[in-house]
Amino acid sequence: MDLQLSDSRPAPSGADDEELQTTEDKSPGPGLSSMLDSDADPMDKLGKRESGGESESETEQDMFQSLQEPSSVSTHRKNSFSRSQPKTKGDLHIHAVLECGCEAMSCKFNEDGTLLAVGLSNGSIKVYKTDTGEQLNTLKDHETIVSSLPVTSLYFTHTSRTDNVLLATYASGCVKCWYVSGRECVWQLAEKSTTKIGEEEVMQRQTLCLSVSRSGDQAVTGGSDSTVHLYDIHTQREKQICRPSMLRTIMDGHSSRVFAVMFHPLTETQFISGGWDNTVQFWDTRQQHAVRMLYGPHVCGEALHIDPLTNQVLSGSWRKENTLEVWDYISCKKVTSIPADPEGDSRMYTCQWLGGDHIIAAGSKANTLRVIDRHSFKVKSRLYDLPYAVFSSSACRSGKGEWLIAATSGDRVFLLIMGQ
Repeated sequence: MDLQLSDSRPAPSGADDEELQTTEDKSPGPGLSSMLDSDADPMDKLGKRESGGESESETEQDMFQSLQEPSSVSTHRKNSFSRSQPKTKGDLHIHAVLECGCEAMSCKFNEDGTLLAVGLSNGSIKVYKTDTGEQLNTLKDHETIVSSLPVTSLYFTHTSRTDNVLLATYASGCVKCWYVSGRECVWQLAEKSTTKIGEEEVMQRQTLCLSVSRSGDQAVTGGSDSTVHLYDIHTQREKQICRPSMLRTIMDGHSSRVFAVMFHPLTETQFISGGWDNTVQFWDTRQQHAVRMLYGPHVCGEALHIDPLTNQVLSGSWRKENTLEVWDYISCKKVTSIPADPEGDSRMYTCQWLGGDHIIAAGSKANTLRVIDRHSFKVKSRLYDLPYAVFSSSACRSGKGEWLIAATSGDRVFLLIMGQ
């Protein structure tokens, strides 16, 4: 199903202070943004960091500016870069290290935590058993092999069959539904559209994020063209394209790329989204335009999460200050800003509530994953000394009541266990 989309809106300027967007990661690994850059190898842009040299001031925003249709993805690593040995503190322990063979861009546990799906920069999805770390299978088809564009998000969803069903979005602009055990793609949606600029066809939408409603009946996707698409999962029909109105007096939709979406855990009709335009938009599925918004978070990954118990939104921002913030879902007022990590600055790609007492937060620069006490704001546990940024994380309870946490870093995924 080919969907017609409006032209992409121009990217925002990002933070007011250029310093807030300067990439100072000690990792040479690019984020999803630079992985999609067609004009240059992202590893070449960041190559100076591998030898410890200082890079020129370059914003993450700049790394997106020339993005048109991505032609290739490089996961090249210089042989001279020594592989560090990550460590843990507190109650966090490394259960397994999964070697994926190329950049791991996203990860997601299934509902009972027995499986972990990992989306790769070459378009493949690897599925692992969490008890042993053994690879179960690889999900790919002719289209993903030919395009070789990154998997941008993953979501296990409900089904009447006994097989695990996995939804995946791709930078090629498509959504695929996989039966995991049979390695079968049962349906797909094509969100991408192209337009001609001179003799060249340029892709207009890359699908960047996905969320499924509590019933499993609906899905929303966010993408590079600033719109959010709402689908009926059972019929695979598009129900609505959510976008801003033409009114200039209000901002009731996004003006740039959307990197995070999440359905409210307690309702079928409400979801939120965030991205480059420094807003979180609140949507009702029965309306085309956002019903309210809050201004502040600069979201560059899966860094929005709703706590159904407190009705609070956790946001993570890729910037120097106010990287983790908590907001009231109804009033959109800020509840608090979580203090910066005393052991090193982090610019957030991923964050989420962990049960009723903790927060997971991870990103670039410090290249660490933290488990934070949500009441005292103290770091309870951490995974640190990672060679590359953490782009994605996932968490769920194991059958033993322990927390299983997964974190991507370069071409590896760290499978962690945290006690009760």
